[in-house]
Amino acid sequence: MTRVLIAALIGLIVSILAGPRFIAFLRKNEFGQHIREEGPSHHIAKAGTPTMGGLLILFAATVAFLPVSHYRLQALTVLFVTLACGAIGFLDDFIKLTHRRSLGLPGRWKLLLLAGVTLVVAIVSRHLHLSTDLYLPVIDVWVPLSYAWYPFLFIIIAGASNGTNLADGVDGLAAGTGMISLFTYMAMMVVSFVRSGTPAHRNLTTLDLAIVAAALIGAMVGFLWYNAFPAEVIMGDTGSMAIGGALAAFAIMTKTEVLLLLIGGIFVIEALSVMIQVFSFRYFGRRVFLMAPIHHHFEMKAWSETKITIRFWIVAGILCAAGFALYYRYFFGR
Repeated sequence: MTRVLIAALIGLIVSILAGPRFIAFLRKNEFGQHIREEGPSHHIAKAGTPTMGGLLILFAATVAFLPVSHYRLQALTVLFVTLACGAIGFLDDFIKLTHRRSLGLPGRWKLLLLAGVTLVVAIVSRHLHLSTDLYLPVIDVWVPLSYAWYPFLFIIIAGASNGTNLADGVDGLAAGTGMISLFTYMAMMVVSFVRSGTPAHRNLTTLDLAIVAAALIGAMVGFLWYNAFPAEVIMGDTGSMAIGGALAAFAIMTKTEVLLLLIGGIFVIEALSVMIQVFSFRYFGRRVFLMAPIHHHFEMKAWSETKITIRFWIVAGILCAAGFALYYRYFFGR
């Protein structure tokens, strides 16, 4: 378990120490955030805030993971999906910066690139002989998906990465809720490691998954130091899509795809708020929320960014606790 703590500490230290120079580099090169004109009016003050801060998270987490990892394929797959989704987000951010606009990579290209990431995950899953059955907790049933499981992987990866991206609109929101979700997966893997047998015969795969989660958490804590309100740096799509990719990969590698609805519950709520808003306006000509995603709704109701962030963290913690409880009950409580 020392490796898990070391990974978290390295990620934290690297992120904290590299932060000031990284932010200065972004400022020097004028890599500043562009704000949507239709967004909340007070967001105009954020224009020019250095973005692509997700690069700091990815760098610190990778540096933290590699020295202490056992290089199990499952953990390497999680790292790959995290970096790949982060690269897609980086491309989106870069297009926004170079074209001086708030819209970046077209949606169809994002989905195509995410399909490529899914293909790699599908090949790895096949190699690892992961079950194509979907486990439904509470009713305690395994649903055989057969080949339909592979398109389902795309839904998980694309849904998680885009859902997390939607939450990146208030200082500290995506980083904090993502950190809570990843901490839940780390705790699940630590429990699995401890319960997997005697010290000499414990499952190193679960330990390696805990290590990659710890590395990401440490890096995100360091990033949050600079991302807390008022943010000195914004993670951008680079960071938000990477976090979503990591959560999706953890769900796939640990066969907890359904539990991701709870562990990533805040991001599910954010995505649902957008879908409800679009559906309602298109078919009924009226809006359910003052603005979507839902965190903007509360901003329009004059909630402060700090209040929104802290309350969303609390909700995320409750949902993740429920997810962890279900995991322990149905995987170890029999």
